[in-house]
Amino acid sequence: MQQKINFLLLFISISIGYSQSKHLNLIVGTYTKSCESGGIYTYDFDLNTGTTFLKSNTEKINNPGFLTLSSDRNFIYSVNQFQSESCISAFKFNSKSGKLDFMNTLNSRGINPCYITNDQKNVIVANYTSGSLALFSKNEDGSLGEVRQVFQQFGKSINPKRQESSHVHMVQFTPDKKFVFATDLGKDKIYIYNYNATSKLNMLTIKDSISVKAGSGPRHFTFNKSGSFFYLLQELDGTLTVYKNNNGCLIKLQETSVIAPGFLGESSAADLHISPDGKYLYASNRGTANTISCFEIQKEGSLIFKELTSTQGKGPRNFTIDPTGNYLLVGHQYTNNIVIFKINKETGSLTDTGKRIEICSPVCLVFSEE
Repeated sequence: MQQKINFLLLFISISIGYSQSKHLNLIVGTYTKSCESGGIYTYDFDLNTGTTFLKSNTEKINNPGFLTLSSDRNFIYSVNQFQSESCISAFKFNSKSGKLDFMNTLNSRGINPCYITNDQKNVIVANYTSGSLALFSKNEDGSLGEVRQVFQQFGKSINPKRQESSHVHMVQFTPDKKFVFATDLGKDKIYIYNYNATSKLNMLTIKDSISVKAGSGPRHFTFNKSGSFFYLLQELDGTLTVYKNNNGCLIKLQETSVIAPGFLGESSAADLHISPDGKYLYASNRGTANTISCFEIQKEGSLIFKELTSTQGKGPRNFTIDPTGNYLLVGHQYTNNIVIFKINKETGSLTDTGKRIEICSPVCLVFSEE
């Protein structure tokens, strides 16, 4: 019995020691036109202390405003926002050194791509300004292959400044990879596509489209781990909507907001993520608010508001939570820094660690194993 106890204590000791020395890569995509930036940066992130140091960065990569990492962590795909000359790019990624080596680039088949995702076979991009979604194959070496499908959307909604035409903002696979969801901020629509990665012709086929509240501007979304619940953040009015997802069919359960009661400033909801333990959902709001809202997730998927926290910067366009759920990092587009918060796993509360990463216009943050 004592031997078993000693072995257990040894195992716990080793596990604690491992976790204390655990490091991750933090990969950051930036806008390169408003200040001096080389494009994509890789930092070492210490999970024990929350400290960072720069490992590597690219040079002269144009506006890599959003990134996606391959499941084997060997490749990174980025958008390159540059009006009519917009493209997407592929890089080899060395997780030990953090170095990216350019492979190839292709026209994004639209204007100003703002989101990109991938699986083992394909890369899918959302082109914001032109309102299109494009699917590209992957070559065997991980580089970008030919464009296989392009879906061009048309239409508008009630906001004449922001919804004068279609603006596809986000595209993502469901957790089971059976469907691809996309948001159209310009049309107040959610598009749902059937996805068949092995199809020789049409890997994406339209399944349904869902209208949301007129003028709300659907932007980013996330699923719980099982994919049974779908959470949608609307940029223009700060609405946060909860849906039940039943095999690609959405049933609205709840509408709440990331805007504080009585707030009279400018609002521009941006990003949302669920904590790794599935207990809390966080959502960022830009404009003059610059806040992170924390909601507790109930068993039936609904949300209960917990607290509102200042992000300590301007333009929290993107944020990420580390895989252990201990830290939440916010990238500020306009104050050119990343603010590191500690998460209280019991309450969901955020505490500013005081740690910062000074970097030009960070707009996409991705964690990866080293």
